[in-house]
Amino acid sequence: MKLSTDLSAFSRRLGYTFDKPELLLRAVTHSSIVSPHRDDNQRLEFLGDRVLGLVMSEALLKADPSAPEGLLAPRYNALVRREACADVARQIDLGAVLKLGRSEMKSGGRRKEALLADAMEAVIAAVYLDGGFPAARDVVLAQWGDRVHNVAADARDAKTALQEWAQARGEVPPRYTEIARSGPDHQPVFTIQVQLASGASEQATAGSKRHAEQAAATALLQKVSE
Repeated sequence: MKLSTDLSAFSRRLGYTFDKPELLLRAVTHSSIVSPHRDDNQRLEFLGDRVLGLVMSEALLKADPSAPEGLLAPRYNALVRREACADVARQIDLGAVLKLGRSEMKSGGRRKEALLADAMEAVIAAVYLDGGFPAARDVVLAQWGDRVHNVAADARDAKTALQEWAQARGEVPPRYTEIARSGPDHQPVFTIQVQLASGASEQATAGSKRHAEQAAATALLQKVSE
């Protein structure tokens, strides 16, 4: 099998040449376009998630040999979570080569964070099956780049940090409220407000509820820490 021009270009962006190109084709095929003659990437996604986890676990242990598990775990979570995978997928323009059904294309599937993250994991699995663990490790470390070394010493997400801040002061957990939503259905924009029992609050706007909540929590943490 010979790769199409767009997949060949993607392979170069990925930094890996496939001996079995059909693995890459399967990795970029979404379930919305499957047929009796074409497999989707869901099984590869399952495998890729585990391969990514092993690569990051190993990399974090090497990057900081003295770090306790309590610090390694949040760093690990920051590197393998959906947002990180989707960011890497955007970095190599994975969305441009996804094979999607018509309805998924119309709904902006090439930009959806969950879809990009899943496809990124599937691509990692495709490299693993094609070239083994060393090849997959090389690709992951190259594409994640400095993220491994620059991940915060305490990589707890802002929502978790804000909740722990409130609990340490005997307050109830922060309350998150969606106060506005705009944009088309396939590309919504959310405005979220977070408020503490004390009345302190902040709000933020982003293209997903999670991002808006995290941004609002970050802003409120900065305010109460001043």
